[in-house]
Amino acid sequence: MNPSSAAWPPPTSLDITLLPAGRWWDAVRVPVSFGETAFRFLGGDTGAVIKDPYCARLYWLVRPQSAVGWTIPQVTVLGKGSYIGVPPWHRRKSCGLRWLTAPDRGRHLTEPKRLHAALTTALTLHPMPETQR
Repeated sequence: MNPSSAAWPPPTSLDITLLPAGRWWDAVRVPVSFGETAFRFLGGDTGAVIKDPYCARLYWLVRPQSAVGWTIPQVTVLGKGSYIGVPPWHRRKSCGLRWLTAPDRGRHLTEPKRLHAALTTALTLHPMPETQR
């Protein structure tokens, strides 16, 4: 594990904090339409996941550079040069940006190979509409 990612302090403020991707983690942005299925496939193997209900997106945190080159339709890997809105660690039940699974005792990263497999499988169950191909 990257030592800088292990030392990431989740926000303790009362509001959303804009943080740079690529320093402690990269973020994998996924539509809720199949992201929630992938979340269920991962079960206890998931790290922290941010849910943005307004944009209908989930964001998994993975080791920096560990998801570079992924070519999964509708999935975007956000690394260095990107910024992510991160909710305070305690925000789990709100109508806005919140944690679907909050960082817990230093465990916030999801293993990239497992995430890739879960997303690929979930996408086969929720194929893209013909107009988005």
